[in-house]
Amino acid sequence: MKVLLLNGSPHKNGCTYTALEEISKTLNEEGIDSEIFQIGFDIISGCRGCNACAKLGKCVIDDKVNEFIEKAKNFDGFVFGSAVHYAGATGSITSFLDRAFFAAFRAGKGEVFLHKPGAAIVSARRAGTTATLDQLNKYFTITQMPIISGRYWNMVHGYTPEDVKKDLEGMQNMRILARNMAWHLKCKEAGEKAGVPMPKTEEVVFTNFIQ
Repeated sequence: MKVLLLNGSPHKNGCTYTALEEISKTLNEEGIDSEIFQIGFDIISGCRGCNACAKLGKCVIDDKVNEFIEKAKNFDGFVFGSAVHYAGATGSITSFLDRAFFAAFRAGKGEVFLHKPGAAIVSARRAGTTATLDQLNKYFTITQMPIISGRYWNMVHGYTPEDVKKDLEGMQNMRILARNMAWHLKCKEAGEKAGVPMPKTEEVVFTNFIQ
């Protein structure tokens, strides 16, 4: 079993990475492999709403988003990490996830994320954390992904990685989250081996508010 951790901060080894690294370390202790995927300083364009992904089988903008979707096929769970910018998720991770989830769905690759557990974690100097968590969790709830929680809201505080390491409660919660993720994955595997079927799927119904 493997968990893919997405670092949505532009800083490769910054505060968000420090929290993700603690999760990765704990997952490995629980027998779960993990990998951190860096968005970094790459310019990530937002979704164009062109629907070309339905024909191409991938996003028309060929960058790290398509790489992430292909890689995600081979993972069993996900952790999305973002720094807090202006009381919300970073612009790069927002554009990244908008396109990744839309392209996967429109390209008929919904199984990339479907029913796989996900968790969001955020880092901030001071505030904006809960709003950012709410924003990131919506990607899971629109894709039938169980949300993994910790003992508290999944956040760490600090201006530098050294500060984050001093946030003992926040770092502890990263470890608790990781153990909860490992437990869920092991329970899911046990259920599959015992013959418990996955939830029944239905054709998607689209409606709007004027019809």
